Amino acid sequence: MGKKILLDKINIPGIKTYEVYRENGGYKSVEKALTMQPDDITEEVKASGLRGRGGAGFPVGMKWSFIDKKSGKPRHLVCNADESEPGTFKDRFLMEYIPHLLIEGMITSSFALGANLSYIYIRGEYMWVYKILEKAIKEAYAAGWLGKNIKGSGFDLDLYVHVGAGAYICGEETALIESLEGKRGNPRIKPPFPAISGLWANPTVVNNVESIAAVPWIVMNSGAEYAKIGLERSTGTKLISASGHIKNPGVYEIEMGITVEEFMNSDEYCGGMIDDRPLKALVPGGSSVPILPAHLIYKTAAGTDRLMTYESLSDGGFATGSMLGSGGFIVYNDTTCIVRNTWNFSRFYHHESCGQCTPCREGTGWLEKILWRIENGQGREEDIDLLWNIQSKIEGNTICPLGDAASWPVAAAIRHFREEFEYHVRFPEKIKDRNHYVNEPFEKVRHLIGKQTV
Repeated sequence: MGKKILLDKINIPGIKTYEVYRENGGYKSVEKALTMQPDDITEEVKASGLRGRGGAGFPVGMKWSFIDKKSGKPRHLVCNADESEPGTFKDRFLMEYIPHLLIEGMITSSFALGANLSYIYIRGEYMWVYKILEKAIKEAYAAGWLGKNIKGSGFDLDLYVHVGAGAYICGEETALIESLEGKRGNPRIKPPFPAISGLWANPTVVNNVESIAAVPWIVMNSGAEYAKIGLERSTGTKLISASGHIKNPGVYEIEMGITVEEFMNSDEYCGGMIDDRPLKALVPGGSSVPILPAHLIYKTAAGTDRLMTYESLSDGGFATGSMLGSGGFIVYNDTTCIVRNTWNFSRFYHHESCGQCTPCREGTGWLEKILWRIENGQGREEDIDLLWNIQSKIEGNTICPLGDAASWPVAAAIRHFREEFEYHVRFPEKIKDRNHYVNEPFEKVRHLIGKQTV
């Protein structure tokens, strides 16, 4: 069993309530933090090596150190709980089952940043979780952990939960801030970065739920102890949302550095493939990261074991690697149609594009249309190269990363599964049945294409 930092108390009966949470060591990090210098807390987080768990993987302590403390303006901490990445559901799990851990992390982190007004921005579809958080916040206020002069320390903090309207784009930190201010959730051009001019033009730090929830453990046990967990620059533990064709889907906390093969096949985690059908592909970090074919899942192109770390999953770049991202671990067996899966992802990104940038607004629509055409037996041979051309024109040409998120799945699908696209174009009658790969997996019809796997 790996070490548990975030989920070690998740199964304690009643842990959702303040009384049980407090009895089991809750809010001790706040007590300790209030006796420390705020900058010392930031230094502990920097020493921990904790990287943002929302997908980007930027060092949390470094991000904190950028906040403007010289302007005299009010500072804010905003928790990004707008968990909208397809395949990712670990933040919901934390908020639903142990909400006081996030609130404790918000208080401790706000004190470190000198923030007296902080927010949790939660996705609109999580209304039942919003109610859980609201109840927990009321309990924290009643117990004196929020409000004026917290526990006689002189530190004030008000914490609010703001519900979004279900826009994926608001997972981008500047779009989130725009939405929080009551505007349309369009990303801002950076610089200035939120640490200088964020919420209401005040210095602001935006961190993910999982990132903030890790802070209490770091404060209680030190950054050095946290850094001992994991491997190299991938320190600590990571929550993984595992789904797809596996025996044990769910949320798992892993020590960074275990092998992908162990996570996939051990009974402690995914338990192997469902129905023992062969593994075909894997999306390791949510729908926006490149898909990996079977031969690049357990081993890198260099032949080393693929590990559950930022570095190992990206080994080889996008040519032979992917990204850890948000930890949305989606597993596909040989019944999966890669073309349909890619079209489904593209449909999502077209729908969720804010429309501010022309390459994304127009390009995501064309990706969806062409993929639909290929999937429905109306594709042309030149459509495959057209898809490649369109995605390349979107990537790197937008204000926020949504354009990249729409491009990468398409590029990886063509790079690793081009033969399946060709099969759809050349044999439209064979793919009319939605379940065309259930009884006749692609490996059985590959010979019809007449060339080797890319």
